[in-house]
Amino acid sequence: MAAQKNRATRGATLNAESRRFNLPQSEADGDWLDVREDVDGTVAPLRTTVTIELPRTIITRNTSPDVPFDRSINAYRGCEHGCIYCFARPSHAFHDLSPGLDFETKLFAKPGAADLLKAELRKPGYACAPIAMGTNTDPYQPIERKWQITRALLEVLAACDHPVVITTKSDRVTRDLDILAAMAEKRQVAVAISITSLDPRIAMTIEPRAPTPARRLAAVRKLADAGVPTYVNMAPVIPAVTDHEVEAVVAAAANAGALGVSYIPVRLPWEVAPLFRAWLDAHFPDRAGKVMATIQSLRGGKDNDPGFFSRMRGQGVWAELLRTRFRIARAKHGFSDDRRRLNLDCSRFRPPPGAQGELF
Repeated sequence: MAAQKNRATRGATLNAESRRFNLPQSEADGDWLDVREDVDGTVAPLRTTVTIELPRTIITRNTSPDVPFDRSINAYRGCEHGCIYCFARPSHAFHDLSPGLDFETKLFAKPGAADLLKAELRKPGYACAPIAMGTNTDPYQPIERKWQITRALLEVLAACDHPVVITTKSDRVTRDLDILAAMAEKRQVAVAISITSLDPRIAMTIEPRAPTPARRLAAVRKLADAGVPTYVNMAPVIPAVTDHEVEAVVAAAANAGALGVSYIPVRLPWEVAPLFRAWLDAHFPDRAGKVMATIQSLRGGKDNDPGFFSRMRGQGVWAELLRTRFRIARAKHGFSDDRRRLNLDCSRFRPPPGAQGELF
């Protein structure tokens, strides 16, 4: 592992080694660590790079029994928001890149995504069901401002009346209100805004390049006022770091017009666990042991529990207490089953016109 000193505005504190795929060899070559020290010993800020990716398909299928969708689209690989807890970080190891700093600085964009989507929706036998966006990396991360791949995808979905569920922690989603509001009138869209903390200092530490909590709440209000079904995800909840804010987050979501609030206890799959431990040592050394002990108590004595269903809920006393607190807080603010956001209308779907049809 290559530790980083004075690395401002990034989430990971290091580029973690992975013993899967080819990362040990890459580390030996020394061509991926990207450690640049100034003469005074401080580390120069890492610059974000974007590589164009040309996949053959854009819809990813999912068969996990504890996930409420069977297909998703990711316009980008990696995410500049830099959330230390992101369960998608290990996917960068597949590209011989680190799930640490590489994940948030060496990004991939898919500019042909909209055309790929049209081709897949045209395939004979395609059965319409809501497409999830933002399930792996954020569709509205900072580079979306330039690339606008997410907007291009929404334009395709709106044109053929295909429902979509968006998850993001960026207020940039309101840029596309013209599309989203029109889709909402047909019950073809729902948006979930991730808000893990209302404290800007904590949020800046765990999600360094994401918009502030205040901006995200303002986005909830703006979407709700425009008629877009909007929800808040407190995902993840981190013991001894953010769990004291459960009731406050639920109240803030209600005041902003959200239709519901969901949560997931923090998950630490694969390389995320050592990255998270290093982050705790750097930012919360006074409680690092307590945090990890609590996480292990709800993950069956391990850093992570990959089991279906249990991975989303946790187990043990702490997990049950968290469920109880959310149940009480939701009831207090009149929230019912937040899974209603998946009740979208697929009946209007029509495939995009073919190349010949587009001439007329």
